[in-house]
Amino acid sequence: MNSTSAKTNHLANESSPYLLMHAHNPVDWYPWGEEAFKIAKTENKLLIVSIGYSACHWCHVMEKESFSDDNVAQIMNRYYISIKVDREERPDIDKIYMDAAQLITGRGGWPLNAITLPDGKPVYAATYFPKIQWIEVLGQIHRLFETNRDKLVQHADEITKGILLSNSNFVNLSDNSVFETVTIHELFRNVVKSIDFENGGLNTAPKFPMPVVFEYLLHYFHQTNEKKALEAVSVTLDKIGSGGIYDQIGGGFARYSTDEYWRIPHFEKMLYDNAQLVSLYSDAYKITKNELYARVIEESLEFIQREMTSPETGFYSAIDADSEGEEGKFYVWDYNEFREILQNDEDFLLDYYSLKNGGNWEYDKNILYRTMQDEAFILEKKLSKNKFRNSIKRVKEKLLNYRITRRVRPLTDTKIIASWNALMIKGYLDAYGATGNEDYLKTAIKNGHFIIRKLLNSEGNLYRNFKDGKSYTNAMLDDYANVVLAFIFLYQSTFDENWLDHANTLLEYTLKHFYNAKSGMFYFTSDLDQELITRQYEIDDQVIPSSNSVMALNLYFLGTLFDNSDYIKMAGKMLSNVYSNLINSSVHFANWAKLHIFFVSTPFEVAILGEKCMEFNTKLHEQFFPNIILTGAKEEGKLALLQHKLIKNQTSIYICKDKTCRLPMNDLDEALNILKIS
Repeated sequence: MNSTSAKTNHLANESSPYLLMHAHNPVDWYPWGEEAFKIAKTENKLLIVSIGYSACHWCHVMEKESFSDDNVAQIMNRYYISIKVDREERPDIDKIYMDAAQLITGRGGWPLNAITLPDGKPVYAATYFPKIQWIEVLGQIHRLFETNRDKLVQHADEITKGILLSNSNFVNLSDNSVFETVTIHELFRNVVKSIDFENGGLNTAPKFPMPVVFEYLLHYFHQTNEKKALEAVSVTLDKIGSGGIYDQIGGGFARYSTDEYWRIPHFEKMLYDNAQLVSLYSDAYKITKNELYARVIEESLEFIQREMTSPETGFYSAIDADSEGEEGKFYVWDYNEFREILQNDEDFLLDYYSLKNGGNWEYDKNILYRTMQDEAFILEKKLSKNKFRNSIKRVKEKLLNYRITRRVRPLTDTKIIASWNALMIKGYLDAYGATGNEDYLKTAIKNGHFIIRKLLNSEGNLYRNFKDGKSYTNAMLDDYANVVLAFIFLYQSTFDENWLDHANTLLEYTLKHFYNAKSGMFYFTSDLDQELITRQYEIDDQVIPSSNSVMALNLYFLGTLFDNSDYIKMAGKMLSNVYSNLINSSVHFANWAKLHIFFVSTPFEVAILGEKCMEFNTKLHEQFFPNIILTGAKEEGKLALLQHKLIKNQTSIYICKDKTCRLPMNDLDEALNILKIS
């Protein structure tokens, strides 16, 4: 029996939309905190720690099936103390219990449901449960707690030890390894074995975009001119941009594709995917000038502006997969409904978007995707380019308006997360470089100032979240790492040294409160935060690059910009720590592989001084140069690389490497040619 009571539980005053979704459940949910743990210890009850996020389809399903059911709630309330966690607010908690689920069941995902001792040590953890199975699990573990508690405690201790071991998946070396040039090519060969050259992406289904892998491949292509690396990126971006994972009408990307062809999306849209994919398409466009990539960039940022930007210029976290209780209902089309929007001579668009009378998906519905690139489709249908493009533009506008005005829109998680906003800043900056659209630069700058105003407090630390005018939750390492990186790139796009000052101040804060000098790595949580059962590291690169790999890049960049050799040594130490992982599991250490290229082949330091420094800066950003660290000023800036280089009445470009600079030049094309062939 499902409860529709207006009664609330302990989540009623929370900010997270995900937690508020459960505030009227008959389950007596608590937020994570001392109160729940104290009650569990006092009443001698096990804890349920249930973790999810607002855009998660199966989280909604379990909420409806189990957590809204009075009978299930009665069992949970009688025998357990139940805690709800938004994984986006508290990725530190999520990581601990996800590790437990991986150890126990060999798989992870959300919703993540852990059962723990009153002290938080997990005895069981797994993902979605149908109602009957969830009731059985609750009963079995409660009975074991009552009849054989010592065994359960021993089991929890073993799982906790396993979590601790999995958290040290790097070799702590005392000195930097020798990073040999040949290993660059070995790493590429390891990565390329995992690429699906027919359908794009990795050789898996479901398919996640994994932008960090393809950014590494672009970097490797630039370094070596290896065509196979560019091919891997091109086929992936062609397939994603044509597939159902990309919203063909409204722009933006769904979280992943459930099939191997990128056609059937899991419909939730996450800010972090869209941010990184905009960057990837922008970098690939700089190389290929593929019109599809330019269109994807423009449409995706129109989507971000229209649907995921707050009045304060922050970026929202996610949009749900479901509306009106159905996954994807907002995005899919009935054949006749779609056809009614077309003019008489536009039926070719039914084929263009792969619609079928009877549907190409479940429930007779159609997901819009394309199986042919535009040029090939125009030739096959014998269309004029102008007619084709005009029809596409008109129909997209009409379909988008139809969707907005006549359908129930999925809910938006309006929580603003520091880390993901920083990724979006970089997305806008990369798009600005690729397209020259100055509005993109202005948006990036506005969001950078938003982070400083709303997420940076007077004591120098960041908050992770902002919602409804309030900042809350101490930032995690990924927040600091990505904000620092975004500020570095804001500097390189504007030559405003204030961004570098902020970046360096935040880096110094992480060294004080996150860094473990013994291991040479950064903990995911600050030493000022509440202690969990273990203090973890985030090492391997997944859908988002790991916070330690980003911090290592930050140390390298800021070490170069501020002429701080200690920072660069620290970055080298971090790379040494993961060197064996890098070789053995290259796909999941792709961001580290980018850093590895820097240590093997030192990047160029480019300094531009003079009145036209920003004009030259813009021209440089039109090209894909992952191997330069850029500085500049109209007058001499305070950075070491800018000292004593200003020549009156001239904009001068200095190209330096390993602290040795070429003679200054004032011809930008000459400088670009040197950078291209070096």
